[in-house]
Amino acid sequence: MADFLDTLAQDAQKTIRDGYYTAAFEGKHAPRSLTTAILTCTHAPILTEIKFASPSRGLIREDREVERIASSLQRGGAVAISILTEPKHFEGSLRTFIRVRAQVGLPLLMKDILLTRAQVDAAAAIGADAILLIYALFERGYGEGDAEDLIDYAHANGLEVLLETHTKAEFSSAMETEADLVGINNRDLRTFVVDLNATPRILQTVSSTKKIVVSESGIKTPADIRFLHESGAQAFLVGSAIMDMEDIEEKVRELVMAL
Repeated sequence: MADFLDTLAQDAQKTIRDGYYTAAFEGKHAPRSLTTAILTCTHAPILTEIKFASPSRGLIREDREVERIASSLQRGGAVAISILTEPKHFEGSLRTFIRVRAQVGLPLLMKDILLTRAQVDAAAAIGADAILLIYALFERGYGEGDAEDLIDYAHANGLEVLLETHTKAEFSSAMETEADLVGINNRDLRTFVVDLNATPRILQTVSSTKKIVVSESGIKTPADIRFLHESGAQAFLVGSAIMDMEDIEEKVRELVMAL
């Protein structure tokens, strides 16, 4: 029986075939390094996320004033902004990404169900600094080549790569790739169940890490940040907990100052 990760991949393949990523967008800029921004951050490196809906939550935020939202994230001290561009399940948009690119000077990460070079081309065209790849999708054969192929192609196009994992085996394999950062998603994308202990459960099995580790999903409070940091995570991707807030800037600042 197919789980939701299969659904996401199969719907992404249809979106690709429909030409969504081949539209002539343009958002080029002087590149900004996500890894450098994290390594030089003096407080908690919070990767904030602009996400208006999700399969697990449905509608998250009605307010679509992305320029104002992006500015609030930047003023709050976000180290970078992740922007959902997947249109079917997350109500994302490539045009939203371009609007944010024009508004802020932070590193921007394109978050989508990325499987092909055409999508990487789109990321470069709209002004992304980094992309997110989901390791499990390539293990299931949905990618155009394996994960390493798309990582190499992203690097050739000036993009850094956050390679997302959920299991110990995926994490160990991801550490051996050329990805710039490795993520641990506390949400199981097969079922959407969130367990913040996913990050420490994986990191306690390794003596050291070769790359920046980003803990993703389920993070709501400064206490969560401190717990994950003590477990070995070096950066933190936070979406819904910020998008839920009326005062986005203050919520980001609260999380940033957790460390």
